[in-house]
Amino acid sequence: MAPNARHAALLLLVVCLAAGAASAIQDGMLPNGNFEEAPPKSQLNGTRVTGRNAIPRWEISGYVEYIRSDQKQGDMILPVPEGAAAVRLGNDASIQQRLALTRGAHYSITFSAARTCAQAEQLNVTAAPESDILPIQTVYTSSGWDSYSWAFEATASSVSLIIHNPGVTEDAACGPMIDLFAIKALQPPQSSKNNLLKNGDFEEGPYFFPSTQYGVLVPPMDEDDFSPLSPWMVMSSTKSVKYVDAAHHAVPHGARAVELVSGMETALVQNVSTVPGLPCRLQFSVGDAGNACAGSMAVQAYAGRGSVKVPYQSKGKGGYKRGVLDFTAIADQTRVVFVSMAYNMKPDGTLCGPVVDDVSLVCTRNHPARRLLL
Repeated sequence: MAPNARHAALLLLVVCLAAGAASAIQDGMLPNGNFEEAPPKSQLNGTRVTGRNAIPRWEISGYVEYIRSDQKQGDMILPVPEGAAAVRLGNDASIQQRLALTRGAHYSITFSAARTCAQAEQLNVTAAPESDILPIQTVYTSSGWDSYSWAFEATASSVSLIIHNPGVTEDAACGPMIDLFAIKALQPPQSSKNNLLKNGDFEEGPYFFPSTQYGVLVPPMDEDDFSPLSPWMVMSSTKSVKYVDAAHHAVPHGARAVELVSGMETALVQNVSTVPGLPCRLQFSVGDAGNACAGSMAVQAYAGRGSVKVPYQSKGKGGYKRGVLDFTAIADQTRVVFVSMAYNMKPDGTLCGPVVDDVSLVCTRNHPARRLLL
């Protein structure tokens, strides 16, 4: 091959590789993630979508309905969280989209879901080989719609995101409604000499929809799962914690915090490397999100063999206090745990709870003098 031809071929290869890298999906709404691009009328039988690729950018399987904002289920109007349309997954139905990602990177998916039937409902979220069942039976908002997050590692440069309703009922259409799908690349948080905990201020987490004021739920997970609040884990059987932002809530520090909305049924946990025998100090903020969640609150913190209960009397208008736990590390790994010790509700009857933020852990031979709680 002539030198000029080789140069042209090399240049074409570089351009193609750069185009491939640039095509990796960006943070924000997935293509047609709000389902505003409707199926052709020819591929709708009433509300049921009949064509596998009828919903632009998505592929469906099973009993899938395209629900407009004024749609009725019997005498009940099915609400849509934003825009004009959403999708309902009936018996054993699924919807999927192929995503161009960076192999080895961690991503968080945020989406909205609502129950439409009386029985327990759940969603199976998959980005192979990662797959988890998300419980959506508990409703945390007065509208019935909650935003959920789920994280995974991209094992290839092209991954199928699949949302599946594993339920089968007598009413084939019965199942969750879904809407507003977004993605965010997660940056690996780091520890420092001033804080052995990673992501102690909760600034790294899932995508927030700017128009959604109810926060994002982080559901329970197995210990080997990837967390949207990495490396924090949510330990529970069916309940979640809520990730809140300063744009819509009172946050003690920075732009993000965690609201413990499920009482003693849920624990926020992180494992951290420590040196046995060293004295340690865990410090953190406990407050309220300024979301009308008023009343007596309390957060119990555990680390090593130590624990401390931090009470907080909320007026539902924001505010916080500092908590301190001094303990001695007893192993080369210490589990830090936060649990809400009360069940709280807002005036509209939805679950709420204390906010935890600005968490730090320092272990040193030059242990600071013990101080009272601020």
